[in-house]
Amino acid sequence: MIPYDGKPDLEISSPANPRVKWLLSLRKRRTRDAEGVTLLEGYDELLLALDAGAALRTLFHCPALAGQPDADATLERVAASGSDVVRLSAAAFAKASYREGPDGWLAVVADPSTPLDQITLSSLPLVLVCQGVEKPGNLGAMLRTADAAGVDAVVAADPATDWGNPNVVRASKGTVFAVPIASASSELVRTWLSTHGLQVVSATPDTDRLITDVDLTTPTAIVVGAEHEGLPESWADTADIAAKLPMAGRVNSLNVATSAAIALYEAVRQRANV
Repeated sequence: MIPYDGKPDLEISSPANPRVKWLLSLRKRRTRDAEGVTLLEGYDELLLALDAGAALRTLFHCPALAGQPDADATLERVAASGSDVVRLSAAAFAKASYREGPDGWLAVVADPSTPLDQITLSSLPLVLVCQGVEKPGNLGAMLRTADAAGVDAVVAADPATDWGNPNVVRASKGTVFAVPIASASSELVRTWLSTHGLQVVSATPDTDRLITDVDLTTPTAIVVGAEHEGLPESWADTADIAAKLPMAGRVNSLNVATSAAIALYEAVRQRANV
């Protein structure tokens, strides 16, 4: 590969440029789905995606906003991967950016999700299933936790948002490219879990059994529900175990991302002694 010579493939100064308008169109799910891509913004997120082997299509870079000491090395790395490098003016980047305090790095990246039947599990898998979760921030936060906890995969069942939503990518801090992820109907997800012999633990306040009393040292899938409705009856009927978090206050549930984090780290705690 030819090293990056400091010259971008294209320079854009106008916020009205068609490339900038294209970036704006990728905020819409139907456009992302049609092109099989998502948006990634932020230098740290870009580095994580590169380390995870994400397929960058185009990097949009604004030198006026980017002050990282290793920026040139990163630009060379991106160019060597075969990705186009487009230089944007500050005005053009401000138009294209979707986050507060942009740092001059915005990339178009291939859809990070994997077909469910292509997910590979370890010999002692731990899987997080998110049933109908609606808020991109919650989905992204759960990805960060899943990455930290060493989860084999995160599966969205009957998803209400897509993995490529820029706010999912942002909330995940780029871990959407590091953790195996998939989406499918709840029926297909349940079949897949059964095929792989995973113990299915549904997280719900409607039980007397605590998550701390469940053996999570076996191949396990922890299932969490949507923000308002929780888990539907279909999961209650098919889960091997229903479990709740220890709650000493007046509320009976926590934010779904917080609940998932506590349940996953209970599994991590138990498995540390195996």
